[in-house]
Amino acid sequence: MTQVIKTLSDRKNDYLKYESKEKLTWCGGCGNYGIQKALERAMVIENIKPQNAVFFFDIGCSGNGSDKIGDGEVTTFHGLHGRVISAAAAASITNPKMKVIAEAGDGATLSEGVNHLVHGVRSNYPMLFILHNNENYGLTTGQASATTRPGFKMNASPDGVTAQPMNACDFVMSLNPTFVARTFSGDVNHMTEVIQAGLKHNGFAFIEIMQLCPTYNKSTSATWFWDRFRNVRDLKGFNPQNFKMAREVAQDIDKEIAMGILYQDLESKNYLEHLPQRQGKKTTLVDEVSHVDIRPFLKKLA
Repeated sequence: MTQVIKTLSDRKNDYLKYESKEKLTWCGGCGNYGIQKALERAMVIENIKPQNAVFFFDIGCSGNGSDKIGDGEVTTFHGLHGRVISAAAAASITNPKMKVIAEAGDGATLSEGVNHLVHGVRSNYPMLFILHNNENYGLTTGQASATTRPGFKMNASPDGVTAQPMNACDFVMSLNPTFVARTFSGDVNHMTEVIQAGLKHNGFAFIEIMQLCPTYNKSTSATWFWDRFRNVRDLKGFNPQNFKMAREVAQDIDKEIAMGILYQDLESKNYLEHLPQRQGKKTTLVDEVSHVDIRPFLKKLA
């Protein structure tokens, strides 16, 4: 922790470039405040300059961060609901020299955009994806999402949710991922550490942040989470390179919730590295863009 503070102090000017003068409009106590700070910290500690990164935001409370990071120094993209991974994936393979970070809520990720999550993982695009899991649709005033716990009464579910919640990390583990981690919006230090690891991963780094929503999700308070969290470093014999072990510890989201890097393939090859037509290429796709005269082609079609 002391080293983190020293690094941030030494790179104060870099940190301030990730700050914004925009008014923060999240509810008091919302987990997005901590998530944003942890992300900014991680970017600075990993020495990723604003001009070398691009942030993609989905619709929802997390998406409101699109104009609240950087002040003219950071490139951001605010996409369509559930479609942020596809947009970010395009950027990540077009110019892999840029660090691509995408963020979305549990609704956008596991309902509207679950198909994009599936193929983002299986394709192993070189990007960091952060799932903000506050277990409800917060921006539209607290409707139940795919991760809302059963029995809890939400807007549009006045009799209580009956479906079982999706376990995001367990679901992703079923897709043969190369990086899966879980952390908590109330622990900035832990989030920073996990995000740092995700930024350094070669492939699709999936991070679930279990997030507080004091306005609409009162079933899981900060105390509820703290009583259940178990850092994987404290689990005897745990090895994040052991897929079977990782899958087992990811399954409990009620009594003993495993936090930290659950699984990482240290030999991971990303999407571009698997393409035979990119082998030996020194340029990126964005470098290869040029004007092509298509008039001869059109004449053949006439």
